[in-house]
Amino acid sequence: MKRNLFESLQIHLNKKEFTILTGARQTGKSTLLKQLESHCKKLGQPTVFLNLENKTVLSELDKSPLNVFNYFPAAERRVTMFIDEVQYLQDPSNFLKLLYDEYAGKIKIVATGSSAFYLDDKFKDSLAGRKKIFCLLTCSFDEYLRLQDKKDLLNDVKRIQSDTKAKSIHLELLRQEWDNYMIYGGYPAVITEPDKREKIARLMEIRDAYVKRDVLESGVRDETAFYNLFRIIADQSGNLVNANELSLSLRIKQETVINYLHVLQKCFHVILIRPFYKNLRKELTKMPKAYFLDTGLRNCLINNFELPDIRSDKGALWENMYFRTLADKYGSDNILYWRTSAGNEVDFVLPYVETPHAVEVKFGKESVKENKYKIFNGNYPELPLSYAWVRPFDEDFFRRME
Repeated sequence: MKRNLFESLQIHLNKKEFTILTGARQTGKSTLLKQLESHCKKLGQPTVFLNLENKTVLSELDKSPLNVFNYFPAAERRVTMFIDEVQYLQDPSNFLKLLYDEYAGKIKIVATGSSAFYLDDKFKDSLAGRKKIFCLLTCSFDEYLRLQDKKDLLNDVKRIQSDTKAKSIHLELLRQEWDNYMIYGGYPAVITEPDKREKIARLMEIRDAYVKRDVLESGVRDETAFYNLFRIIADQSGNLVNANELSLSLRIKQETVINYLHVLQKCFHVILIRPFYKNLRKELTKMPKAYFLDTGLRNCLINNFELPDIRSDKGALWENMYFRTLADKYGSDNILYWRTSAGNEVDFVLPYVETPHAVEVKFGKESVKENKYKIFNGNYPELPLSYAWVRPFDEDFFRRME
């Protein structure tokens, strides 16, 4: 299965800029890189694939960026070089800058990096105009269905979204799949595992092994405090993040909390969204709200894999899931929230997208109380407010999610 990002990456292969693919570990970056290489080979384009977890290759490239040419095939055309785990280079910034400035006519580099944290840390030069960064998240719901080869269900979703009168005889199956998606998330290895106990085991492996690599490679000194913060954020997803309160609870410095939150964001586990405001005195302007980019990892951290309807945190789980769908569609940087000092709040505000709007999220439709949002509607008539719920689950659910 090809991910939704494949087409954009394929188009960018023809650009002069180098292509950098980032994202959390285990999201499928290496697989996507190999699919792009196969695409180039089918077109008869010369390629070479280097995995920098191979210490011999890494040592050669650290000695000199020009050593890449030792791996080149005999070719008169520009060679597309695929580099997996580029962050392992001692100086990836200089490596890419030199090859682009001196040899862009001979080489096109497509590289992966495990997270933007390492890229930010090691890319001392901005490489402005020399690279474009693409981010691969865990699977969206349509990718989730494709990866399980459930084409009939995926076609049903597309049909429902394209026809306001369409009905589905598979609605109960779609509800079950959506609930499973909220519970276990979108890591490819978790999706393709049919046994639920093994799904949980896969998530625990991601939590304990792959996230630990993020921790070690980002220089976190107090691993216990880091994981405790991670769990607190998971338990309180959708809430305001008060660094001072967290530092008191964890008995670590506030600066350390801020640094750990930075690591969680740059490793694509957590996103902090900013407040939207116009009145500085009446609307809170400092504290962000935290959401996870994968609800399966969130549920693993709080050890709760119960069905949504019987969970005490079902509202928070659904709100986090809805955030993720917005991030897929608009990018997380475009998602804000609104809150006043009097406690009036709207979950998501998107003032900078093509059609500006706001969304209030409730698990059940019966919880929607439109009168509560008169202040927001009065202050921001240019941002029409809609409501998103997951119960009752019907065909309109997918039309609202479109």
